[in-house]
Amino acid sequence: MRLLLVEDDRMIGQAMKQGLTDAGFTVDWVTDGLAAQGALADGVYQVAVLDLGLPGKDGMTVLRDLRARRDHLPVLVVTARDAVADRIAGLNAGADDYVLKPFDLDEVVARLRALTRRQAGSGLPMLECGGLVLDPVRRELHLHNEPVSLSAREFSLLQALMQRPGAVLSREQLEDAVYGWQQEVGSNAVEVHLHHLRRKIGADTIRNVRGVGYKVVAPPAPGQRAPQ
Repeated sequence: MRLLLVEDDRMIGQAMKQGLTDAGFTVDWVTDGLAAQGALADGVYQVAVLDLGLPGKDGMTVLRDLRARRDHLPVLVVTARDAVADRIAGLNAGADDYVLKPFDLDEVVARLRALTRRQAGSGLPMLECGGLVLDPVRRELHLHNEPVSLSAREFSLLQALMQRPGAVLSREQLEDAVYGWQQEVGSNAVEVHLHHLRRKIGADTIRNVRGVGYKVVAPPAPGQRAPQ
């Protein structure tokens, strides 16, 4: 899951980027409001963490501009502005949730996961597609109640697909969901990871829609053949 972190404090930003990466997010980090506005215009993120006291353009303006163009990206505001009036202003400007500094990073991660679940139309912590059950919190996958070991890239790809069951995602969309700015992407990197993923969960569980992209479907039950 790709996340935009907007934080001008270098020490806080570095710690948050590392912690969010360890939690399974693909993190792009910017340090001012103008850079945040440019990054958000790309439309490649599933969630954003936004500080309010930013140079260039303050976070409240960035948030209002985002909502003015009807962008429904989930936004978690993380700020030292602790007055009730500031929190009300942030929520009224379009923030989905609000965390005050200093904060516990585990709480930030939990709130981000809750936001993305609501955005996907589900309050459930698990992602399910038939006998395929993915747990984003524990970073675990089970197929028909049996654990399946995945690499970090394989897990992120499957998570992106399972967040939109039945939807066809292009290779470019999958790359955007899994790789950040500083990560080099090989020309066939997504296909290689999908190949390994299919070997682990079944060749028919991830379907290639020729010329369009890929989608996840419910795997057949043990002993059953996949529908044609």
